[in-house]
Amino acid sequence: MNEHILAAVRQYLAVHPQERDALAPLLDLAAGTDPAASRHTVPGHVTCGAIAVGQDRRVLQVRHRGLDRWLLPGGHVEADDHTLRDAAVRELTEETGIPAAAVTILSDTPIDIDAHEIPANPDEDEPAHTHYDFRFLLEMENWYSGRPVDLQLEEVTAHRWVPVSELAGRLGGRVTAALHAG
Repeated sequence: MNEHILAAVRQYLAVHPQERDALAPLLDLAAGTDPAASRHTVPGHVTCGAIAVGQDRRVLQVRHRGLDRWLLPGGHVEADDHTLRDAAVRELTEETGIPAAAVTILSDTPIDIDAHEIPANPDEDEPAHTHYDFRFLLEMENWYSGRPVDLQLEEVTAHRWVPVSELAGRLGGRVTAALHAG
């Protein structure tokens, strides 16, 4: 998986070369021998997120139980995931019940790679660490914000659909630009 991650980061940096310095630790991680996608690799590891856009151009967010924050559906890469994109779709399905068949992946290259700190979790014996979250833009042509989702309540407590315009920072700009280009 490290080679796949390294290739994905290089593809991403070909589009966003200004992020090379910020993602240097991720490049080092993926080029190393430790499994970059293992949740046990510290000080950081790869996760995947789904930017799921419904037909009404709203983005699905879930309330993460452990962090008590609104986030995109996503999580850790599993051994059965062949690609990072597969991990993002699997996490969307697991957390929300939205079937993979309802999703169109708009690009094999992540639209964003976000590095963010995760606080220590003594209950799980996890130190503070960094998640390098590969975010993939997914379109759901036959899904809209009024349609129910089947939440995985062990991990998430609620969901909401927000207009793309409410996505903060560079992510909002990138999603808006990609949807207008498509």
